[in-house]
Amino acid sequence: MAKVLLISGSPKKEGNTVQSLQKCASKLEELGLQTEIVSLAGRQIRSCIACNKCTGNGVCSIDDGFNEIADKAREAEGLIVGAPVYFGTARGEMMSLLQRLGKVSYGNDRFLSWKVGGPLAVARRGGAAATIQEMLMFFFINEMIVPGSTYWNMLFGKGPGAAVRDDEGVRTIERFAENVGKLILKLS
Repeated sequence: MAKVLLISGSPKKEGNTVQSLQKCASKLEELGLQTEIVSLAGRQIRSCIACNKCTGNGVCSIDDGFNEIADKAREAEGLIVGAPVYFGTARGEMMSLLQRLGKVSYGNDRFLSWKVGGPLAVARRGGAAATIQEMLMFFFINEMIVPGSTYWNMLFGKGPGAAVRDDEGVRTIERFAENVGKLILKLS
């Protein structure tokens, strides 16, 4: 069964970003795909130090839980990442994870190539589009397939649970998840 890995870059285990990814996971499961949500909450994912020790062996030299996530990404056919917006950009741990994941893939068998997925951003107000663009660079440079939706994959809300009450945002990310799932099924 095809699998989609969803990664939350939020420091909150049950916050708006995880809740948004749960909406995506439900839509993917309706299509018969297996899903797994991994949260970066409580983890301290460090930045890539460009040591190149991962080249050829597929294992990052930094022991902070990254390799477990990289293995899950390697095995999945799809990857959806969600990040809260912090001062107009994605949270640091999310970008560190994406940069290291790209490095491990690129320096080895390019396991990210042809995977289907994309980013979503959760914001109180502004910065969501810039955050999506920032994360899209990871998907594009790793030769991944990013389907569209009815709008940009952004949700708005300040307090706990507010983002999943953003009706248009939820419709947008559910359609995006559906498009990810249908594309994976067509490519399988």
